[in-house]
Amino acid sequence: MAKVTNILVCGIGGQGVMTATEILAEAALSLGFDVKKTEVAGMSQRGGVVTSHLRFGEQVLSPQIRTGEADLLVGFEAAEALRWGHMLRPGGVALVNAGRIVPPIVNIGLFDYPEDPVAQMRALGIELYAFDATTLAQQRGNIRLGNTVMLGAMADRLPFPAEVLLEAVLARFRSRKPALVEVNREAFELGRAAVAGNATLP
Repeated sequence: MAKVTNILVCGIGGQGVMTATEILAEAALSLGFDVKKTEVAGMSQRGGVVTSHLRFGEQVLSPQIRTGEADLLVGFEAAEALRWGHMLRPGGVALVNAGRIVPPIVNIGLFDYPEDPVAQMRALGIELYAFDATTLAQQRGNIRLGNTVMLGAMADRLPFPAEVLLEAVLARFRSRKPALVEVNREAFELGRAAVAGNATLP
């Protein structure tokens, strides 16, 4: 990746988008990187759009990722990943939860959900890793593990070892909820395995 790493995380409220970005930031900070991040949460408590920009490197002057400069686009929800696909730089990579999570604004008829957002991203020539993070989380007994699954999916596409990110995840639980340490470790590894070798290249 470039000297400054740009990661855009997007999804809908309640999926843990901002928590995942905070954990990513903590991992980068632990290695001495300069880290900047910013979020936009539109009615996030009601399933609205949530996006987080994270930038880290030797020196970062702004938290905002400019159009066409994201190294990694992490879509917790597929339609949102499609909507933000223009943010990727040439050669950038998208990691997308293909599990269908329809936002309330679709259910009440304000917007139409794309028929196949993953296929539309592929048609745009985006290097894409698609997997069902929602189902993987449910297999571990809790849909809220989805953000840990997504963090695991990112782990081998960062400019530092996967173990650094895993430690940042587990540190959140050791002191407050130690019973959740192992299940989060398992969810992280499920996400990591889910994207291993399954890229769809343009």
